[in-house]
This record gives sequence, structure tokens and C-alpha cells, in this order.
Amino acid sequence: MRLLPAFLIALFPATALAAEQGGMPQFQFGNPLTISQVVWMVVIFLALYAVLARWALPGVGAVLEERARRISADLDAAKVAKAEADRAVAELAAATRAARAEAQAEIAAATAAAREAAAREAATLNARLEGDLKEAEARISAARSQAMGALREVACEAAGAMITRLTGRPARAGTLARAIEVSLARASHD
Repeated sequence: MRLLPAFLIALFPATALAAEQGGMPQFQFGNPLTISQVVWMVVIFLALYAVLARWALPGVGAVLEERARRISADLDAAKVAKAEADRAVAELAAATRAARAEAQAEIAAATAAAREAAAREAATLNARLEGDLKEAEARISAARSQAMGALREVACEAAGAMITRLTGRPARAGTLARAIEVSLARASHD
């Protein structure tokens, strides 16, 4: 009792009694003050429960239901948006594939057209070169024939002059011409 101040003993005599008995005053149900406190606590709890159940909890329930409805609506909207996005991605992929295939076809067509043009140009060029080659061969052949004719003359004159100088008498033209023909024929075969 010495530990409790005097004003607490005056206000709460049950506390002083509990302190003297050595237990906790909250658990001494033999005390009329404790019983009245428990009764009032039950009454206040029931009143608070009635107030909460009647006005506060329905509002909280409505908020929770509205929140669940919004979440559900948002999830449905997200599913729809995802389906639209997936469809758009599929359309984009199909358009990309179609564009790629069209580009490949155009490249193949351009390549084939370029090859055809190159083949036509090569054929035209080959034909022109073939004509030029035949014309050049004809000119060479004519020049060779002309040169061989002139060579025969020069060879006959030179051979006749050498024979005349060496032997002192002129050579026979027919024999000299046959010998030069034979000699030129051998030279053209070698």
C-alpha cells in the first residue's frame, strides 16, 4: 500500500484492495467495480458493432465491391487490348512477309530482265564482232594474196638477177617461177 499514492486509493478503492491481495485488479471478478466495467465494455462493444455493421461496414463493402468491379473491368479491357495488339502484330507480320515476298519477286524479275538484256547485247556484240572478224580475215587474206603476188615478182626478179650475176647468163623465167612457187609453198606449210 505504501507504493500507491493516496489519490489513487481514494479514486479506485478496488485497486487498493487488489494491491493488498497481491493480484491483478482486472481479474478480480468478486469486485463490483470490475463486474460493472465488464458489463459496460460488452454494452459499448455491442453498440459499436451495431454502428459499424449498420453504417460503416456496408460503405466499406460497397467500396470493395466497386474496386473489384473496376479491377475486373480493367482486366477485361486489358484482355481486349491484348487481343487487338496480337491481331495487329499478326497483321503487321503478314504485311511484312507479303512485302518481302513482293520485293523478292521484283528483284528476281529485274535480275532476269537484266540478264536478258545482257544476253541480247552480248549476242548483238558477238554478231558484230563476228562480222568484223570475217571482214578483217578477208582483208588479211587479200593483203596476203597481194603481198604473195608481189613477193613472187620480187623473188623472181631477185633470183634472176642473182643467177645472171653468178652464171653470167639470164635464167629461164618459167623454171625460176616454178622453183619460187615450190619454195613459197614449203614456207607457208611450215
